[in-house]
Amino acid sequence: MNVNLGSVFDQFVADLLGTGLYQSQSEILREGLRLLKEREDLKQLRLAELRREIAIGSEQADRGEFVDGEQVFAEIRQRSAERKRVKG
Repeated sequence: MNVNLGSVFDQFVADLLGTGLYQSQSEILREGLRLLKEREDLKQLRLAELRREIAIGSEQADRGEFVDGEQVFAEIRQRSAERKRVKG
C-alpha cells in the first residue's frame, strides 16, 4: 500500500518516529487505524443504543405513556420557581 499523507501528517509521523515510541511508519499507521476503528465501533454502539431508546419511547407513546411538551415545560418552570423561593 502506498499512502500519501501530505506534508502536515508526514511531519507528524516523522516527529512520532523521533520520539522512539514507534519503530516504523507502519506501526504508527496501525495505531491510528486501531484508534479510528475503536471510535467507529463506539459510534455504532451509541447508535444502536439510541435506536433502542427510540423504539422504547415509540412503544410507550403508542400505549399513551407520554407527557406532552407543555406539561414538561410547566414542570420545569415550577421547579425553577421552587428553587428560587428556597434560595430566597
